[in-house]
Amino acid sequence: MEKEKLRRVRKQKGFTQQQIADIIATDVSNYSRKEGGSVKIIHDEWNKIAKFLEVPLEDIYEEEEATIIINNENNSSGDNSGFYSGLKDINNNYNIPNNVIDSLQNYIAMLEEEIKRLKENQK
Repeated sequence: MEKEKLRRVRKQKGFTQQQIADIIATDVSNYSRKEGGSVKIIHDEWNKIAKFLEVPLEDIYEEEEATIIINNENNSSGDNSGFYSGLKDINNNYNIPNNVIDSLQNYIAMLEEEIKRLKENQK
């Protein structure tokens, strides 16, 4: 879903996509995908953009469709907070579709069976 409110306010204020990309520490092509709706804008980014544009969050925020966002940034610390924050909407609710949850639960069950089988084979 395109971020028409955000795009409109950004252009009214005379800012480029590059300037907004710099504010949220991403490259312009990624920001373009965010504004175009193919990549989710996370809660922290919405706040940074609203502050930069000097507008209330409600003036630019548009609801996201439920999707899973994978943070491709290298994170050798093992801290997954960046990944999980990308799954949250503006109200800090997780947006994980039920079919994805079901698939992951089935995969976990399969892995548990495989672990059990491997342990039995070690005896």
